[in-house]
Amino acid sequence: MRAASCRMNVAAILNGLLVSVVAALLWKYVRLSEHAAVLEEELQLTRQSQELSQARIDYHAALLALQEHGTRMVCTGKMHTDRICRFDYLCYCTEAEEFVFFHSNSSFMLPNLGPRRFQPALLDLSSVEDHNTQYFNFLELPAAALKFMPKPVFVPDVTLILNRFNPDNLMHVFHDDLLPIFYTMRQYSDLDDEARLVFMEGWGEGAHFDLYRLLSNKQPLLKEQLRNFGKLMCFTKSYVGLSKMTTWYQYGFVQPQGPKANILVSGNEIRQFASSLMEKLNITTRGGEESAAEEKDEYFVVFSRSINRLILNEAELILALVQEFQMRAVTVSLEEQNFPRIVKVISGASILVSMHGAQLVSSLFLPRGAVVVELFPYAVNPEQYTPYKTLASLPGMDLQYVAWRNMVEENSVAYPERPWEQGGIAHLDKEEQDHILTSKEVPRHLCCRNPEWLYRIYQDTIVDIPSLLEALRAIVKTRPNLKKAKPASTVHPGRVREPQCQTSVQATNEAKLTVSWQIPWNLKYLKVREVKYEVWIQEQGENTYMPYILPHQNYTFSENIKPFTTYLVWVRCIFNKNLLGPFADVLMCRT
Repeated sequence: MRAASCRMNVAAILNGLLVSVVAALLWKYVRLSEHAAVLEEELQLTRQSQELSQARIDYHAALLALQEHGTRMVCTGKMHTDRICRFDYLCYCTEAEEFVFFHSNSSFMLPNLGPRRFQPALLDLSSVEDHNTQYFNFLELPAAALKFMPKPVFVPDVTLILNRFNPDNLMHVFHDDLLPIFYTMRQYSDLDDEARLVFMEGWGEGAHFDLYRLLSNKQPLLKEQLRNFGKLMCFTKSYVGLSKMTTWYQYGFVQPQGPKANILVSGNEIRQFASSLMEKLNITTRGGEESAAEEKDEYFVVFSRSINRLILNEAELILALVQEFQMRAVTVSLEEQNFPRIVKVISGASILVSMHGAQLVSSLFLPRGAVVVELFPYAVNPEQYTPYKTLASLPGMDLQYVAWRNMVEENSVAYPERPWEQGGIAHLDKEEQDHILTSKEVPRHLCCRNPEWLYRIYQDTIVDIPSLLEALRAIVKTRPNLKKAKPASTVHPGRVREPQCQTSVQATNEAKLTVSWQIPWNLKYLKVREVKYEVWIQEQGENTYMPYILPHQNYTFSENIKPFTTYLVWVRCIFNKNLLGPFADVLMCRT
């Protein structure tokens, strides 16, 4: 009996051991399967990340960094209108279409604006200032929330995240996008040719996408493409926003359009950008590899339009210009030629003639000394629409600019039956139509759907050739000579050195004040056409001053100088009439 009991206990023990071993094996198998599944998922996510980039990424290390350190942000700029932010591990949820900042004990956010981040935004995604469709912000989550979210796909490239403003319009492409991107990338050393551009405005590629491709060796990403890679995208290192320093024009969203109040770019920066783009397009300029015969072959270019805003007597206009300037004529068309070919032609032209329109931004490729001729339809005042005049007039562009306006209504053909966006007015009530039809000039207006502006700007025009030639002769005194055109100096003088004053009293009501100084230090290393000096003299306690422009470094003043009076004196140097140096320290001179 006892023996049978022992046998039963041994069997039970063996069965228990067997069950434990089997359970342990099953548990280990399940764990191995789970681990294999995690590894397979990470491998798939790594593959997805590497589909975005040739750069290799350690997915597990990237995920651990996001979970432990969260997102980090450091920005430059005091206001949302001039702010650019750098992020580590900024994420984007493609389902919610929101950027996400993950908080951990190691994350940081500078500036930490709190709720002011929404007044109205952290920054502008576009270079167009303070436009409410271009604001950037993000949602916030604790890093622990990653456990409940789709596994992220990491973008290992350094990225520049921005909005294109209007990629179908050439003026907007250059002014709002290409130039700001080009110089934003030069502002940060890791935004090099291997950085990737990410466009978040939601447009398709647009007509000029090949121009954006020139700015980086990597294919730009569109917003719509991000959802192809996963539900949660995380950019390991990114910059968000664009520099506005290269923009020169505002489009009239708040006040009627015109040059920016504080233009920070010169023709030097524009020309460096143009030169870089031409190099990437394999375009050489005059003075390069062309033959001497080609150098002598001067020509002017006429932009021909085939859809709207036509020059109805284009052939007669070209013949008149050929006779006037004794040059060959070349016509170009955005509808019929690729843009690199057009740039090649314009880069050697002496004169560029075009109706007002976005194609005129290509004048930034003209050589120094060339002439820009902008034609305006009837009732459109050239002084109110000046993006290309402003560009041509930037210091260092060294272009001549001529505006011509059609003053004869019979020389215009309008299209009131067209759709409103092409200048049609049939949708308006009769009173407003009659007002537009009888108006002699489009009044100043805000962007962008003013029906009178659209009606007039889409007119076709017969150019009055005698009045155009008269306008040209008034500005272009001699035939454009590109060989003689040299870059105008943009070097500013330094402070004048060793300024001093001496005084003498001649009588009870007569005194003299002598002011002298040494030339600025940098002047001895420069060849400057004209050097003058500006002297301001102010009687102490008074609000007004007497300004003088002088050719020499020593001058005695007697007019309006009183005995026994203290004068404040400032002196600065001027190069070539408009390059001003800083004032030297103020002198206090007692007579």
